[in-house]
Amino acid sequence: MPVSGQDLIGQRIRMTRRQRGLSQAQLAHPELSDSYVSLIESGKRTPTAAVLELLAAKLECSLTYLINGVTAEQMQDLELRLGYAGLALNNGEVAEARRRYAELLEDGSLTGLRSLLQQAEYGYALASEACGDLDEAIEVLLRLRRSSGDSMPSDQAVAIAVALTRCYRERGDLAAAVQVGEDTLLGAGRPTWNDALVELGATLLSVYDVRGDLLRARQFSMELLAAAEMLNTPRSTVAACWNAAIVAEKTGRGDEALSLVERALAVQSETGEARNLARLRVEYAILMLRTRPAEAAACRDLMLRGERELMSTSASTVDLAVVSIYLAKAELVLGNAAKAVEYARRGRDMLGERTPALLDEARLTLAHALLLQEETAEATVELLAVEESLEHSPASRKAAEGWLATATVLERLDDREEASVAAYQRALASVGL
Repeated sequence: MPVSGQDLIGQRIRMTRRQRGLSQAQLAHPELSDSYVSLIESGKRTPTAAVLELLAAKLECSLTYLINGVTAEQMQDLELRLGYAGLALNNGEVAEARRRYAELLEDGSLTGLRSLLQQAEYGYALASEACGDLDEAIEVLLRLRRSSGDSMPSDQAVAIAVALTRCYRERGDLAAAVQVGEDTLLGAGRPTWNDALVELGATLLSVYDVRGDLLRARQFSMELLAAAEMLNTPRSTVAACWNAAIVAEKTGRGDEALSLVERALAVQSETGEARNLARLRVEYAILMLRTRPAEAAACRDLMLRGERELMSTSASTVDLAVVSIYLAKAELVLGNAAKAVEYARRGRDMLGERTPALLDEARLTLAHALLLQEETAEATVELLAVEESLEHSPASRKAAEGWLATATVLERLDDREEASVAAYQRALASVGL
């Protein structure tokens, strides 16, 4: 049976009293009764803050020790170590941040310090995500979610749901991503919109987009924009406009998409943190490249600026890989095949099998650039890897887009005509045609 915080406080009082050579009556006199001290030590009474302060003074120990089991100096050291880990994460030193959080979790110094333990576990999960270890991040987030129950503040619980939804999305487990987001947002007893829930909604919206559910995505994006309008806060405005812009572009409303992301970028530039500002700048460049390819040079320069900013923050490997892939695409539009190969290779090498859809996109972009340089053999290797990946993907709009892109590149190979036709057929089959 687990020991409660109340029991632990009583145990510390008893242990310290005995170390001081005091009886219960001596500790109690004259302010308290010895029977009351006995009840506290046995965990049957919860002392008030005033009583705890009195006992700490009589026992010549710190109040921090009685409550948390550590001295004030130890608590200060732990908070300092957590601060350094958080600083490393925010500065983009993600491997260092992960190491620092891991040390805090492994040495047992946070045992009994529930709030600091949750902070360290959450930081470790974010650092693991940023390092590209999505499986580890998901495992820690799930454990944190289960162990916290109803005791966790609502905003912190929503932040965990956001991170978990995002990690599942990046790993390609879209069903799990939707379940986490919808269970929190749309389940029984649906909560009133606030900034944290709008951010979760924006993350869920991105999952709808990735899985190709554009009708649901468009409907939900309108709901999110209405919620942000009602709240009228910078945080909700950025989250809703950012992801609604992506959906608008996917549904053929390019000018609306750019208008939405420009609004988000303006707000984020004034009030937001560095990582999201950089990611939003990259997203703006990507949308411009898709809707205004004639401005590819400006898009490339904007992406390069966003990349520099991302590298000085806690940006994930996935964030940086996306920049490399779209820099390659911009160079392809500009006719710079050699530069496109360089960027696409870099993006591919950043990714692993945990992000199959994005890895396929990197390989297809690389194959396209290689073919322009007449490096047919290497291009064929990349295309075969994409075909193998798509063979194991469930039928979906995203899979259809992958097969269609593959077919388009295969058309450039003289000896792969049948493969190109088959890829077109698989694209149609993936959407039930």
